[in-house]
Amino acid sequence: MPIKFYNTLTKQKDEFQPIRKGEVKLYTCGPTVYDTAHIGNFRTFLFEDLLKRYLILKGYQVTHVMNLTDVDDKTILRCNSDHISIHDLTEKYIKLFFDDLHRLKIIPADFYPKATEHVPEMIDMVKKLIDNGYAYKSEDNSIYFNIKKFEKYGKLANLNFAEQKTTQRIATDDYSKDHPQDFVLWKAWKKEDGKVYWESPWGKGRPGWHIECSAMSNKYLGENFDIHCGGVDNIFPHHENEIAQSECANNKPFVNYWLHSEHLLVDGRKMSKSAGNFYKISDLTDMGFTPEALRYLLLSGHYRTNINFSVDKKHEALKVIQRINDFYKRLLDLSSNCNKTDELPEAYNLFIKALDDDLNTPEALAVFFEWMRNTNAHIDNNILSDKDIIYAINFIDEVNVVFDLLISRGFRIPTKIVDLANQRQTARINKDWIKADSIRDQILKLGWIIEDAPHIGYKLKSVLEK
Repeated sequence: MPIKFYNTLTKQKDEFQPIRKGEVKLYTCGPTVYDTAHIGNFRTFLFEDLLKRYLILKGYQVTHVMNLTDVDDKTILRCNSDHISIHDLTEKYIKLFFDDLHRLKIIPADFYPKATEHVPEMIDMVKKLIDNGYAYKSEDNSIYFNIKKFEKYGKLANLNFAEQKTTQRIATDDYSKDHPQDFVLWKAWKKEDGKVYWESPWGKGRPGWHIECSAMSNKYLGENFDIHCGGVDNIFPHHENEIAQSECANNKPFVNYWLHSEHLLVDGRKMSKSAGNFYKISDLTDMGFTPEALRYLLLSGHYRTNINFSVDKKHEALKVIQRINDFYKRLLDLSSNCNKTDELPEAYNLFIKALDDDLNTPEALAVFFEWMRNTNAHIDNNILSDKDIIYAINFIDEVNVVFDLLISRGFRIPTKIVDLANQRQTARINKDWIKADSIRDQILKLGWIIEDAPHIGYKLKSVLEK
């Protein structure tokens, strides 16, 4: 059964067809690093982690890019209020972000480009837009994108221009879709920017927020790539503007599939510091939430529906995680004399069918939990065969590739990883270095590092081990 994703661009579930067979190029909008990312941000980051893990499980080679927005209006405002350099401010929050990624067992991206390190690419893209007739210079030497010149503007957010006026322009990064306006590509330097500026053909200034992602995705993934993700709040203006500037600069389609996760609610309300329901990952860890419990709570709801998070759900989540881990240990204890195989129980097909249907995690987990109850009952009644025990272990290993709900006790190495490592050893013995390198990359994509070692041949360790 093919994978189907709900594509925000087409407003329907589309069968997934990558540009290159067996390969997926994925771009996910990362954090703006002027403050600590909160649990609402990580709802999106965990959805993207699950998407990537599932594509890997299905056999795709995934190249993943997540940007780090380390210059924008909010970042400069925070630098000025805290009397700190932009580098010192953003490096502090980048470190905290990576700490939280590690804490939640999110597989690292292949690239984490910083906006400040890719300004030349942004300037080049702005030049293209001017040359192609889609951008113009204002009185203060800022450069704006003329949305009237791009007939398809609004196709992602489903805007109706017949009912809207588009005669003004806007320099701020955030604005309402009720009044789409020409947006800034390059901001001329102002006194409040202080030392934050770069030289350009139009004078001192800095890039607008939207051009950052277009330029960086273009550099690392090419002018047309497979999947772009983010939260629903990114659809407009950010992703709409990315499409406009990218397609007008390169004269070709930008992204084939757009996937967006819904908002996270906390205690039934929008999260805010004033409401007292604003949580960072470190806050929740201090309250006793484990990484596995947080992953379960944030992944058990469908990514396109609102999830209502509450600290009151901690006990329930911890019980679920303990039940899964106790079941897994029970199977391992029974498996010592069983012959190994890579086969799986019939329930696995239903699990995959659910995830093929736009990552239907509630249905996939329901299949898994029902199978777990039945299998536990078979163990209790002593009617589970040796073959079924190994099938069951393999199923949990596959589920864990996607959800990662097993508590990391020494990072037990899944059978699939060991098999790949052994295949790589065979390729090395045969001096098939291309195949050996390809398998090594596949192992890394699955979250494991293989190191060649004398006498024992190789060592494996999780990327999550420090």
